[in-house]
Amino acid sequence: MQRTGRWIGLIAALWVAAGWPGGAWAARGDAGALCEAAARRASAASGVPLPVLLAVALSESGRKTGGRFAPWPWVLNVEGAGAFFDTRDAALAAAQQAIASGRDSTDLGCFQVNFRWHGDAFASLSEMIDPDRNAAYAARFLRELYAESGDWITAVGHYHSRTPAHANRYRGVFRRHLAALGAGPLPAPGPMPDMPPLVARAEAPVRENRFQLLQGGGAPVSMGSLVPDGPGLGGLLADRPARSLWGG
Repeated sequence: MQRTGRWIGLIAALWVAAGWPGGAWAARGDAGALCEAAARRASAASGVPLPVLLAVALSESGRKTGGRFAPWPWVLNVEGAGAFFDTRDAALAAAQQAIASGRDSTDLGCFQVNFRWHGDAFASLSEMIDPDRNAAYAARFLRELYAESGDWITAVGHYHSRTPAHANRYRGVFRRHLAALGAGPLPAPGPMPDMPPLVARAEAPVRENRFQLLQGGGAPVSMGSLVPDGPGLGGLLADRPARSLWGG
């Protein structure tokens, strides 16, 4: 996981060097655009098609903001209780409080990365909720899933769960967002630097994802990924040993 963290750090450093600092977006108050901008950079760096990343982000953290439905960076899901926050600092403080209290199964950011199983891929919670780092990690994982099947729709379903019913339901949500984006045929990924495979910290307990992300006022929004969705080891990938992004 330390090597994975260094690679993600290197990619993010190249983005900043190229003139794409995430902080500049935050300074302008464009939080609703942060996930989309991060997805674009992650797509360019990883070869994962941009519509795939955007549709996954919408499925994970989408909310209506500024008159449109868009992914949101300052969102948490703490052991099934989800909430959006207006600022990075508010979300970060809530994540720190949750983890300090022992609720370390906390999903953060645009792509809802789980701290319990993959926090050691990041230098800090602040880095983990950063849209660029969050997106880079999700893109790595999606690319590995694509390598299994050679099909993005299959990969996206497995991103959420290895349990067929849950994976198919998630694919339905993903397809709706993909159609709304006006995406055409999805190409195979392009070249990417050789990197070590993603691995989880330890075996995850068996859990079932029965929750959606919730807005601050309690209204359910798009279906967010939490922790294992079926038997076996695997956060988003319920039966996949040592390969899950969120849950183990």
